[in-house]
Amino acid sequence: MGSQYRESEYPQGVFCSLQGSCFGPPVPSERTTVSNTVDLSIEGMTCASCVGRVEGRLNGVDGVTAQVNLATERARVTYPEGVTPAELIAEVGKAGYQAAVVEPASVRRTAPAETKGPSTPLRTRLLVSASLSVPVIVLAMVPALQFDYWQWLSLVLAAPVVVWGGYPFHRATVTNLRHGAVTMDTLITVGTLASFGWSLYALFFGMAGMTGMRHSFEFTISRGDASGNIYLEVAAGVITFLLLGRYLEERSKKRAGSALHALLDLGAKDVTVVRESPSNPGNLMAATRTEQSIPIDALSVGDLFVVRPGEKIATDGVVVDGQAAVDLSMITGESVPIEVGPGDEVVGATVAQGGRLLVRATQVGAGTRLAQMAKLVEDAQLGKSDIQRLADRVAGVFVPAVILLALATFVVWIATGSPVEAGFTAMVAVLIIACPCALGLATPVALLVGTGRGAQLGILIKGPEALEQTRKVDTILLDKTGTLTTGRMSLRQTTATGDAGTALRYAAALESASEHPIARAIVAANAGTGGAAAPLPEVTGFRATAGLGVSGTVEGHAVLVGRPSLFPGPLEARLTQAIESSTGTAVVVGWDDEARAVLDIADTVRSEAPAALAELVSLGLTPILLTGDNARTAGEVAAAVGIDEVFSGMLPEDKVATIRRLQSEGRVVAMVGDGVNDAAALAQADLGIALATGTDVAIEASDVTVVRDHLGTVPDAIRLSRRTLRVIKGNLFWAFAYNLAALPLAAFGLLNPMIAGAAMAFSSLFVVLNSLRLNTFR
Repeated sequence: MGSQYRESEYPQGVFCSLQGSCFGPPVPSERTTVSNTVDLSIEGMTCASCVGRVEGRLNGVDGVTAQVNLATERARVTYPEGVTPAELIAEVGKAGYQAAVVEPASVRRTAPAETKGPSTPLRTRLLVSASLSVPVIVLAMVPALQFDYWQWLSLVLAAPVVVWGGYPFHRATVTNLRHGAVTMDTLITVGTLASFGWSLYALFFGMAGMTGMRHSFEFTISRGDASGNIYLEVAAGVITFLLLGRYLEERSKKRAGSALHALLDLGAKDVTVVRESPSNPGNLMAATRTEQSIPIDALSVGDLFVVRPGEKIATDGVVVDGQAAVDLSMITGESVPIEVGPGDEVVGATVAQGGRLLVRATQVGAGTRLAQMAKLVEDAQLGKSDIQRLADRVAGVFVPAVILLALATFVVWIATGSPVEAGFTAMVAVLIIACPCALGLATPVALLVGTGRGAQLGILIKGPEALEQTRKVDTILLDKTGTLTTGRMSLRQTTATGDAGTALRYAAALESASEHPIARAIVAANAGTGGAAAPLPEVTGFRATAGLGVSGTVEGHAVLVGRPSLFPGPLEARLTQAIESSTGTAVVVGWDDEARAVLDIADTVRSEAPAALAELVSLGLTPILLTGDNARTAGEVAAAVGIDEVFSGMLPEDKVATIRRLQSEGRVVAMVGDGVNDAAALAQADLGIALATGTDVAIEASDVTVVRDHLGTVPDAIRLSRRTLRVIKGNLFWAFAYNLAALPLAAFGLLNPMIAGAAMAFSSLFVVLNSLRLNTFR
């Protein structure tokens, strides 16, 4: 099949760089409506059924459409005229939760401090509960360790776990019941308090408190006096296991906003503004001007500010004076810095290299390109996965059904003439066997093992949603610079009319003092050909011409290195052909008014890229190249690695729009990138994969991060993710199958609470052992 090379199909702005990349306000990909949109932070949600209840409340208001995300604890609400945010907050309050309006990322000038890891109270609650529960479980399950009065020691140890350790579940249960709702928290509270309450009854009013009492294992429920059994290990064990699941879940939540925080942190924090001197008005470049450092928040449109070499450009603006090479890879992905001068537009958070600029601010705050990129990332993070929707449906049916079954079990046993103790024991067995311990561990334990194995292989998987998408992905988009290529400039080819070595040595001598990527590539190429063994010749009369090249005298020759326009008259045919065929940057070297050589400087394709692309195709994925570079360069890279379809000239919003269009066509899209300009696309894609050699923003916005600087790890990451997902689904299947099989046994008196507790522990053990199989992944 022939290659397809497409230029960006979206309108660009008014400023274009020398490489053809343009800047301007993003073009909306969808038709806007007159409806208002607000983001709300929601406090108090603990499970999928909480999400369903909040959405139900908000969507119940006429004209309101709400989408709630449990991981980010946020709701995006679209509401018509006549409805206010205060009314929406009130509706959330009626559901039993607290809400507040969230300021959009595009107007937040600085990022909030990120909390690292789960909260200290939750971690403390888990550690204390675990240390108290382990001896209770061991004593109950190993009769040989049971000593006189062991049951009272178990009570002392288990009581704090049930009351204090389980407080978050009990509090959520009470809150939900006040609003007429039941959740997984309700099931946990009822089951653990029932087993704990029955144990208290058996200890204080039954036979369980007698000296010398021992637990005996019986598979069936006695229809006589069952007051000699205690189930403290069940109550304490369930609480501890579920606190572990909550802890692992909280770790994922704390990372949800990292991409946005990292993106907002890219911007400059301070800026040096230039104030006009009253003694010399109108001459801002005069020696009498004053410079003052102010916080970025104090910068206004129209202010003039200074950008020194190596500094970030504070905000979007127009160059008033000065020359510099600006690294725009954050926006365009292009590896070659662009020379800018008076009249050229520059973008905030990009870095000026090798020159000093005076810039007039044209956009601040929400209008800057950085803020618009942050908005794209924030919008993409508010989606909801299929796993969350499935959990919504299961929670809405499973919990009420179990509670009704438990009550029906008690009623039937009493109606058939059995003692109250036996009926209550059967009811407790139903509640305990239904406690979602294995369900709660099915995903986090497999995720923990899978991500641990991935870390050993240089693959970081951020959550179950990423695993879910790997199974469905059928299209994979790859960035060019830094992903398919090394991201480093190097000398690819030298075309010379005479001695190529002399031309390279003269060029390296002139460029040796420069930090420009092209200059460094020339110096490195000279060193690689043996030039490092001898010192570079001395340069006199050095002069740099902004945007064109450098010149100087080397070994008595007047040497020029730079663009073809530096040389008078036409170049030789072979040199002209080398320039025209170059897909990188063609640097001409000459001396004594004659061009002698053309150095083809370009970003190089990764050596492992063709094999990695072939493996991705074998996994059923269709690769597409998505880059900000021009069509010619993109086409050459695509041909080298075996990609047939190319989208070139893409700005960040173009990449996002392309992904959305592919998704609207029914494709499930993965995106591989490494730059800030890829962050929004990585967040919008169904599966974002970032190379860790790239920027922090790209890494945080992705679902999977490849730590090793090797593109071949990307197909390994997809294979590991798919296998981890299969293990998770297997865990969930057996946890559900265990509940479905065990509930009737418990209801008919064939499974007492003691065995129910052991069966619950076994189901959890099975989930752990099944998950450990991921350690064998190669």
